[in-house]
Amino acid sequence: MNVELREVHDSDLPVFFRQMNDPEALHMAAFVPKDPADRDAFDAHWTKIRSSADVVRTVLADGDVVGSAAVYGEPGEREVTYWVDRAYWGKGIATAALRALLTVVPERPLYARAASDNAGSLRVLEKCGFRAVATASGYASARGAEIEETVLLLEG
Repeated sequence: MNVELREVHDSDLPVFFRQMNDPEALHMAAFVPKDPADRDAFDAHWTKIRSSADVVRTVLADGDVVGSAAVYGEPGEREVTYWVDRAYWGKGIATAALRALLTVVPERPLYARAASDNAGSLRVLEKCGFRAVATASGYASARGAEIEETVLLLEG
């Protein structure tokens, strides 16, 4: 499967919105918006990040929109985030997309966070050179509870 990143197009947003409303994916991601079905909040969020200095890309697999990947935050504290449609999990797409994103954003250090029980996401991050440096506890909207998250670091 050919995985590429490109700038986000307006036509990608309905796909992202649909992906953000998959109950199984929401549970796995854990740290998601309070109400993922709130389209106005979704649109406001994407308007804000698309006009920021953050690096936000659409993930394409064989030309199809399958997710997004981004680097956001203040210099020295920037984090990566990504989302891949559940239909494409386990195919190496998230790893390929994150590797591509890391070439677009060469600055280091970069951080990442994942629910500690999200083995797939932790595996993707480790394959891309991130290493676990801490654990923290945070409220996971998708689970309605405090859960443990793993904090990872990619050094230069």
